[in-house]
Amino acid sequence: MLFNQIIGQEHIKKHLKISAENGRIPHAQLFVGKEGSGTLPMAIAYAQFLLCNFSDNADVCNIKCDKLQHPDLHFAFPVTTNDNVKKHPISSLFLEDWRKFIATQPYGSLFNWLQHIGVENKQGIIGVDEAEDVVKKLQLKSYEGGFKVMIIWMAEKMNISAANKLLKLIEEPPEKTVFILVTENEEQIINTIKSRCQALHFPNLSEQDISNTLIVDHQVSDNDAAKIAHQAEGNFNKALHLLHNDSSDLVFEEWFVAWVRTAFKARGNAAVVQQLIEWSDTIAKTGRETQKRFLDYCLQFFRQAMLLNYKSENLVFMETKTGFQLSKFAPFVHAGNILEIEKELNDAIYHIERNGNAKIILLDLSMKLTRFLHKKEDKV
Repeated sequence: MLFNQIIGQEHIKKHLKISAENGRIPHAQLFVGKEGSGTLPMAIAYAQFLLCNFSDNADVCNIKCDKLQHPDLHFAFPVTTNDNVKKHPISSLFLEDWRKFIATQPYGSLFNWLQHIGVENKQGIIGVDEAEDVVKKLQLKSYEGGFKVMIIWMAEKMNISAANKLLKLIEEPPEKTVFILVTENEEQIINTIKSRCQALHFPNLSEQDISNTLIVDHQVSDNDAAKIAHQAEGNFNKALHLLHNDSSDLVFEEWFVAWVRTAFKARGNAAVVQQLIEWSDTIAKTGRETQKRFLDYCLQFFRQAMLLNYKSENLVFMETKTGFQLSKFAPFVHAGNILEIEKELNDAIYHIERNGNAKIILLDLSMKLTRFLHKKEDKV
């Protein structure tokens, strides 16, 4: 993958190329950016630049990198057991799947990856078995005599044991060994790892960059491209899902609408509370990654409603598909309850991620929502 294949982020491309050409190559770098901002494609393009730009046979090198088959390009990413890998899952056992995934979804999310390997109802991690495999790979000499590059995707999914195992290697790697850690949430990476990396923060993609890519690469009309780019919120992965109408937003919207309507009616009504219990049971039966994505969707919905409530229509991109009218819901989301709603949703995501009981977490969240939706805004 070459720099010119990466969408936008021109200032980051320039920085990486110039620093490498001038010999300023940090041994451990942290690429920080939200889903769809291009952190993983940029890491691969940077790795290819390091491996091939200083190679005696750049053409052959680029072909190997394009296929993700260069012997000095290594990957670690979240995995779990599936039908083919029954125990001790590590990235090396999923390399063929990984190559196909990058070829088709270079801007894909962790959920897309878990879907790709058939385990979307599980949570992927980077465990101690993975860390031991990384150590073994990087102890070997460079196959082609140049750099060795280890890309760790979704580095926040490293558990404590794995992080501690890699700590010494990241601090003092072998000569010409470069670590690129890619993360969507640097706060979840332990400080001892984070402090040893030079961080590079990726902004969300601009609407113009997304729109231009849709027009040129996907033959989308100017109007449709502009509309999709606006709704995508700087996330090219989301833009592609919107383009192909395979986004889960319709299902999420149906869940959300049923939830807020029931929560609003449940205050002081025991019969309706039973419906909230049933709703919580339904969502709890889905996988944890789906639950987290749904709660993220809820956060977005509440924020959009508040923006509409405060007459910031130019910032509202959400278009409902079920007939639910955002304009009628908006007055119930305001300065008097939005902070509490956001806190409880984020807390729920946190506890689900740490394997809390989803039924209890979602029901507790639902009961609190019944109170929040009836809360009045303080008038100044």
